[in-house]
Amino acid sequence: MEQEIAHEKSKFQDVEIFKTKRCGLTMALDGVIQTTELDEFAYQEMMSHVVLYSHPNPQRVLIIGGGDLGVAREVLKHKCVETIDLCDIDEKVTELSKKYLPHLTEAASKDPRLHLYFEDGAAYVGTKENYYDIVITESTDPIGPAESIFNKAYYENVLKSLRPGGIICSQGENIWLDADVIINLRNIFKEVGFKDVEYAIIQIPTYTFGSIGCLVGSMGGSCKKPRREMTQEEKDSMKYYSKAIHEAAFVMPEFFRKKFE
Repeated sequence: MEQEIAHEKSKFQDVEIFKTKRCGLTMALDGVIQTTELDEFAYQEMMSHVVLYSHPNPQRVLIIGGGDLGVAREVLKHKCVETIDLCDIDEKVTELSKKYLPHLTEAASKDPRLHLYFEDGAAYVGTKENYYDIVITESTDPIGPAESIFNKAYYENVLKSLRPGGIICSQGENIWLDADVIINLRNIFKEVGFKDVEYAIIQIPTYTFGSIGCLVGSMGGSCKKPRREMTQEEKDSMKYYSKAIHEAAFVMPEFFRKKFE
């Protein structure tokens, strides 16, 4: 750590923001690094654009978690999106991000399409039915505040909240460390009724073993290829995502493909 910038205890977790020589501005929750200035764009872009470009016309998007507003920043690049509801249980994460991490929050904070709710995401999603085109679960690991969004009841409510052709994207853990967690989540997706369930790998050096993934469940067909073309403005805004990266992300190493399929 080069410099501690903020360290506060919320009602739910310990929130730290600090600067390191190699990674720049960094946020950790309960001692676990969540985002760094060096590579945050890889995670935020893939969690957002894989599913948004897999939908022919996403207009209403729900983000569960994502209080640092990084995923919201990416979703808002899509002009077809009319409204984004973001529900994070911990307002302190957003408060500190707005104060100290403007590269994540500034663009999203100024966009009137974004609506913030600070409450239990698992309960919030149960209040909507046949409403959203995309639901993105941008959670921490399945312990502590995030436990309630890694179970069957949550995903049953997510499915109900989606309009026909809707897509869910959830933080999908690491194939090297968490294969059992991923397979269990895949089984839940299938049990509640998602027709196509797929896993996309995200290369991000800050995270353990250098990668994480997103688990995608769709009611409108496979998400392995984009269904919309990017505008030049959208292409110019990307640091990680592209059509080629979208398609390549679904190619899994054999040891994991055999477990997943």
